[in-house]
Amino acid sequence: MRSVASLEVASGLALAAVSTSWWGEINESVQWQDGIFYFLCASYSLVSAVALIQLIRIQLRVPEYGWTTQKVFHLMNFIVNGARAVVFGFHAQVFLFRPKVLTLVLLDLPGLLFFSTYTLLVLFWAEIYHQARSLPTDKLRTIYISVNSVIYVIQVCIWIYLWINDDEVVESIGKIFIAVVSFIAALGFLVYGGRLFFMLRRFPIESKGRRKKLNEVGSVTAICFTCFLIRCFVVGLSAFDKDASLEVLDHPILDLGYYMLTEVLPSSLVLYILRKLPPKRVSAQYHPIR
Repeated sequence: MRSVASLEVASGLALAAVSTSWWGEINESVQWQDGIFYFLCASYSLVSAVALIQLIRIQLRVPEYGWTTQKVFHLMNFIVNGARAVVFGFHAQVFLFRPKVLTLVLLDLPGLLFFSTYTLLVLFWAEIYHQARSLPTDKLRTIYISVNSVIYVIQVCIWIYLWINDDEVVESIGKIFIAVVSFIAALGFLVYGGRLFFMLRRFPIESKGRRKKLNEVGSVTAICFTCFLIRCFVVGLSAFDKDASLEVLDHPILDLGYYMLTEVLPSSLVLYILRKLPPKRVSAQYHPIR
């Protein structure tokens, strides 16, 4: 019995060693690093191009409107994904910048812009919900702008401090801050996406577009809540575990999984779900940003 148990333990250790060796070889391989980061570059470029094409289609469809929520959302998607594509296209230089805070800025700024882009959907849903409930909506945009402004100011202060004094503790605090921001976004989608979803469920079955809107709101809420929750967990973990760090060249597999699950796939799915063009005639639900 002892010999059998010893063999099982030895087999398990050998398998773990092989797995660790395989993982390490890929992480240390320059070819794998280049392949993965160029793949991310191509993926982000594609999503950015799709967002730009959709923005142009919307503008051609309703040129008489100004910058609507829908147009701003697609423009910001174009900018965020385009910025990521450039960063990963020049990954060999970006990950080796000194001081390290330059790398952090180039990796974290698109993440903050991603937060602003998708919480714009939360703002839009909150306005719809408040209008349907005959609640005031005049302060919602002020809250959105104020929350985003505070987040950017705090993050810039962290970057400035790290520029002056490269402190690992402050760097970890910065990661925890990003994790908290991601949790706030996830909570926003859960609260207002959930409220709008259940409000739509109470509409009469024969209501035009009810089922489609239900699927749209439910799907986007689930996708965005999940992606921001994953971001919160991974970034929070990286603050305490260097093996989970996303700001180094030799973690390409982790970077691939993280960015695909938290940005590329969610953006692709949301752009697909929200692909419908606005109606040509004036609609009460389609209005310029004031």
